[in-house]
Amino acid sequence: MPQGVWIYSEQWEGKFKKVTFELLAQGSEFAKAKNVSLYALLFGSGVEPLAGELIKRGADTVLLADHEGLKDYTSEAYCHILCQLVKEHQPEILLFPATSLGKDLSARAAARLGVALASDVTGLGIDGAGKLWAVRPIYAGKVFAKLSLSEDFPQMASVRPNVLPVAEPSREESAGQVVKLAVDGVQARAKVKEFIKTSGERVDITEADIIVAGGRGIKSQDNFKLIEELADLLGAAAGASRAIVDAGWVPHAIQVGQTGKVVSPTLYVACGISGAIQHLAGMNSSKYIIAINKDPNAPILKLADFGIVGDLLQVIPALIEELKKVKESG
Repeated sequence: MPQGVWIYSEQWEGKFKKVTFELLAQGSEFAKAKNVSLYALLFGSGVEPLAGELIKRGADTVLLADHEGLKDYTSEAYCHILCQLVKEHQPEILLFPATSLGKDLSARAAARLGVALASDVTGLGIDGAGKLWAVRPIYAGKVFAKLSLSEDFPQMASVRPNVLPVAEPSREESAGQVVKLAVDGVQARAKVKEFIKTSGERVDITEADIIVAGGRGIKSQDNFKLIEELADLLGAAAGASRAIVDAGWVPHAIQVGQTGKVVSPTLYVACGISGAIQHLAGMNSSKYIIAINKDPNAPILKLADFGIVGDLLQVIPALIEELKKVKESG
């Protein structure tokens, strides 16, 4: 009989993605409801010291695959290890972060295991029969579908970052155990040759709690500095609409939308963004939305919790000035 709730714990350069701690919080609730153990999967090279953090945040057991061949993520190698573990231990529920890596790994694993996958979901629960259900936005976020997963195990889902509460450290590292897995000769036909990092120290927009995004309304590439300055004052990430990415004003890495990145921050500040369907699909699950737009009929204002109708080239400098005063006054 399948049992146990498993969480794929995504880390990058020795640091966990925040969504990992969100999944641990949700996984802990499911494990308690089903009276089973919570397992965290940790793959990589030199990652053993990170296992304790997963236990502190709720994992009863950490399944550790620490091998030099796992230093860089490749879907073939990671999926091979993951599927071997699933077939051997038969978990009931397996959750992934809906990041670029998590979506890739979960889809490949679901296909190989022959089970269903609810991808990029924004809500999870267990029904009266003990089956996993999930809520997923469809039709560019205009409709939310409630999905009931089949009884094939494991029941799998990838969860959008920033939609669940975070599991805070609440117990000692000795409360759980680390099981070191024997990883023999990791083989992958594809190898990572180089990572090209973008400059800057701002948090990735998929991890950010606050995002300030600029659109065509900023009028020029130089004016994006206003977006960045406002973002810095708010401790936020800077984002962009497709229009200014296509214009070459900003890199694609910060594009929000269907062809960019899907984000779910606590606060999303849309500056000069009209609110095309493609863009709304990437940010409409934000908890609070503030829109600045000179067009009172802009679609973004209908979605926003708070709207400012005005020229952003006047509104944003005024906001920056007031925020500086607040910071200076402590």
